[in-house]
Amino acid sequence: MSESVGFVGLGTMGAPMAGHLLKSGKRVQVWNRTASKTQPLVDQGCEACKSLEELAGRCAVVFICVNRTEDVQDCLGSLIPSSLPNSLFIDHSTISPEGAKQIHANLKSKERRFIDAPVTGGSMGAQKGQLTIFCGGDNADIEEARPLLNCFAKRVERVGGPGAGQMAKMANQIAVGGALLALCESLSFAKKAGLDVAQIRDLVGGGAGGSWAFEFYGPKILDQDWSPGFSVKNQRKDFGYCLEAADSIDAALPGTQLVDQLLSLLEEEGHGEWTTAALYEIMLRMGAKE
Repeated sequence: MSESVGFVGLGTMGAPMAGHLLKSGKRVQVWNRTASKTQPLVDQGCEACKSLEELAGRCAVVFICVNRTEDVQDCLGSLIPSSLPNSLFIDHSTISPEGAKQIHANLKSKERRFIDAPVTGGSMGAQKGQLTIFCGGDNADIEEARPLLNCFAKRVERVGGPGAGQMAKMANQIAVGGALLALCESLSFAKKAGLDVAQIRDLVGGGAGGSWAFEFYGPKILDQDWSPGFSVKNQRKDFGYCLEAADSIDAALPGTQLVDQLLSLLEEEGHGEWTTAALYEIMLRMGAKE
């Protein structure tokens, strides 16, 4: 392996993850579609590359953290021709499981390696280096990557072969959607009942009804702070992959379909960039017969 590691995609999640690699003593090469986003990391000590081709030629391990399946494929289209033999690409994006399988097979045919490694833990988990990573791919590749992944993760688990990491992330997003609905339904009910919403959030969140959503999204609802966090647009993107995967394995997702439909109302109003906790606003507007 070369001395440097590469990181592509410096958004809310990727930037702190790259920062943790740097703090652990790694030499980190970075690239982002919006070049200005590299500057904070360059100021910390990372090295900015002018192109994906340049980054691939310098690094035998490349992390990718972008948005959609198509984005990952586009990045790899530029990275692979210039990459070093036997390079390992670790993808932290949330993409379709089928897309991850296809990418793995494509890279294998080119004597390159791929791990689908989506994360959970949110922006706060990325900042604190406390993410959970679902890894799909060859066990030897995952074990080779583990010391690097441990730089920003509290837990790294192989869940199966190619595409399994994304399937595990789909299971995670299904649970996240259900917890989001429970939070917003509970607190909107409390509001309409004339209860102290802050008190109910504290009482319910500390009991059997509590969840990550109550702990981290509850304060945003109390403050009516709809800044992301995780945006409505990105949650709906993930739900699309969930529903696609569910269809491929004949799994029923009635709860996920419902939350997706409710979030679509926010997106139709032009609020796709709001945090998903803004679902509370939709629940407040709805009546018993809706």
